[in-house]
Amino acid sequence: MSPENDATTATPDPARAPAKDRPEPRDLLVETSHALQTADGELRYTARTGRIVLREEEVKDDIFEGWKARAELAVTAYTLDAEEGQDQTGRPLTFVFNGGPGSSSVWLHLGLLGPRIVDAGEPGAPTPPPYALVDNPETLLRVSDLVFVDPMSTGQSRVVEGGKAKDYHGWKKDVEQVSEVIRLWCTREDRWMSPKFLCGESYGTTRAVSVADHLLARFGMQLNGLVLISSVLDFGTQDFRFVRHDEACLSYLPTYAAIAHYHGKHPDRSLRDVLAEAEELAAGSYRWALARGNRLTEEERYAVAADLSRLTGLSEDYLQRCELRPEHWRFCTELLRDQGRTVGRIDGRITGVLQSGIAENMDADPSIDAIMGPYAAAVHHYLRSELRSELDLPYAVFSDAIETWSYKEFEGRPITVTDKLERVMRANPHLRVRIEYGYYDLATPYGAAEDMVAHLRLPEEALDRIEHAWFETGHMPYVGASTRVEEAEGISDFVRRASEDATAKPQK
Repeated sequence: MSPENDATTATPDPARAPAKDRPEPRDLLVETSHALQTADGELRYTARTGRIVLREEEVKDDIFEGWKARAELAVTAYTLDAEEGQDQTGRPLTFVFNGGPGSSSVWLHLGLLGPRIVDAGEPGAPTPPPYALVDNPETLLRVSDLVFVDPMSTGQSRVVEGGKAKDYHGWKKDVEQVSEVIRLWCTREDRWMSPKFLCGESYGTTRAVSVADHLLARFGMQLNGLVLISSVLDFGTQDFRFVRHDEACLSYLPTYAAIAHYHGKHPDRSLRDVLAEAEELAAGSYRWALARGNRLTEEERYAVAADLSRLTGLSEDYLQRCELRPEHWRFCTELLRDQGRTVGRIDGRITGVLQSGIAENMDADPSIDAIMGPYAAAVHHYLRSELRSELDLPYAVFSDAIETWSYKEFEGRPITVTDKLERVMRANPHLRVRIEYGYYDLATPYGAAEDMVAHLRLPEEALDRIEHAWFETGHMPYVGASTRVEEAEGISDFVRRASEDATAKPQK
């Protein structure tokens, strides 16, 4: 056998080498140039996509052993091209992520804020495969540079070889990693003096508030704005896992009523009228009835069941059997059971086929089924074909991180980060917050988010820096062309106004 064919003389595989001999992980970002037509004129911008290496300081027996590579987090960034000699320092910079935990940033990236978005169709009328990407004239890039971050195990973010991903599947380590991405980016790109924003959706709002607090406490970095889409900052207001989940029932009631209205359970009534009645019931007799427990008389219980039935579209018999406490997954299955259909948890406007007429819960969320295919296909195509990414790892739209996510820092107490929102708003009198709500959102009901705001321990001046936007949509207001444009314009206007406040010069 000739030497070149002898397996024993082949080049060693670096992955099998001892750890000390393995190549050091390195940043891998690919840069491409693009142009986009918007109502403001042509945007010329640079895209960078790939992974950046995150390192942690390692000390053993009080001896500093260096900064050790621990993770490679995937990012896609867009920067407006500057004219020669133009200083970009004053241009806003927005860091964006979704939630889960365990969701990539593909939804906000290719659904709302990026310069290219997927054509996923309309609620109830998804586009068939194959799918298409289209230009996004409403992209936030018009007013802010963008960095989309995929947290650990999502997208193409991974630990370095030999590491354990589960070590980063938790509130504290997640906050530290995302904060380090922001610190690194601002340092390397000289953006510490730029107006800075965080935009998160769902658990991404928990992350955004926690990261804002960590950036302030650890690095002294202050922000100009937070965009909280379908927020969940106080889990106790919407958690059905508690033995007594009265707060969750109260928070969800208006959303149940909104979805019932959408599916024809309130003929000849406006949505606003139905919501007003549901909100009043939740604040009044329904709250009182749940607090009474078994002290409620039979007559009182039947009266409350009748009110709930009229609003939610569920039968009085069902509401009696669940002790006036319908759980949201079961609501999805029960509302249209007589039609053999379920409604979506992420978006109650979207329906699917019930797998069994006697099923207690739906086997899958039809509102996720409707959008998963377009987004998954679009991101795999976009990163490789248009942005020229050199990574060929599977892009994890969702990971299973949520199954083992650690909240050990909250052990023995409710999971809430409202105190961190209060802290950063007290520390920074210029920080502005935009909170968005979807009426048909069963993942983060608008009633729970409104209740959170109502209990913030902040002075009136700080509360005046919080703006609100409600949409007749589900968890993702950008699912549907008309609301997507409205949402995009609202966020752009928020970033523009907050940035102008930051750069306004005092009158002489």
